[in-house]
Amino acid sequence: MIKKLGSINGLILGILSVFGAFIWEGGSLNALFLIPPIIIVFGGTFAAVIIGFGLENFLKIFQLIKIAYFPRQYNHQHIIDALVKLSFKARKEGLLSIESEINNIDFYFCRKLLRNAIDGTDPQMLMELAEVEMKAIQERHHSNIFIFTKMGGYAPTMGILGTVMGLIMALSQAGSEPTVLIKSIATAFIATLWGVFSANLIWLPIADRLKKCHQDEKQLMLMSLQGVIAIQSGDIPILVKSRLISMLPQKEQELVYS
Repeated sequence: MIKKLGSINGLILGILSVFGAFIWEGGSLNALFLIPPIIIVFGGTFAAVIIGFGLENFLKIFQLIKIAYFPRQYNHQHIIDALVKLSFKARKEGLLSIESEINNIDFYFCRKLLRNAIDGTDPQMLMELAEVEMKAIQERHHSNIFIFTKMGGYAPTMGILGTVMGLIMALSQAGSEPTVLIKSIATAFIATLWGVFSANLIWLPIADRLKKCHQDEKQLMLMSLQGVIAIQSGDIPILVKSRLISMLPQKEQELVYS
């Protein structure tokens, strides 16, 4: 559970570190949670995304945030065991015999490759089809990641914009009481704080999380491709298992062989 919620824990730690240190130094949260700077930073960032990427892509960011923090978990060992089991049956009874067991694999890309193999697609064509799909998925994922990367750039800029606007208002009161002027200047920098905070603890980490999700899915797709080609070629199950396990990180390989 701790590992699954690691990103959420990191976000909580970041919030506690930033705001906790501020309170520790004698600050008040009421001084930070001012509506106008927050509207400028978040509203301006969202507006920039809509202008640059369109409303449809903007509406996707909420689903992407959910995917980033709660990605679908695949059991690599379960998929490897399923492919090895299919290789036993295919080698013994023929490739068509595994058709009824394809749905036992909890990964759509792998099931699709198996169906293509059963339908008679040759290994070279199967590899080309898989590469085309993987390239299309990579481009789609990278375009989603790019949105959050840009938001990480927009937010601090909007924060500076809010600060400049606040300073203009503060300097327009230059003839008033010094304490009022100092308070107005301090308030002006709240927008910069929210811009830098949202960029480095919200938007850019989400982009990094989506990159990690993409790498995990890509690894699973490559593993599936290798497994299906091995089954189609009639490789012995022990070689199929060794080939697939070799694609796992070193620590996971040690757990499998232990």
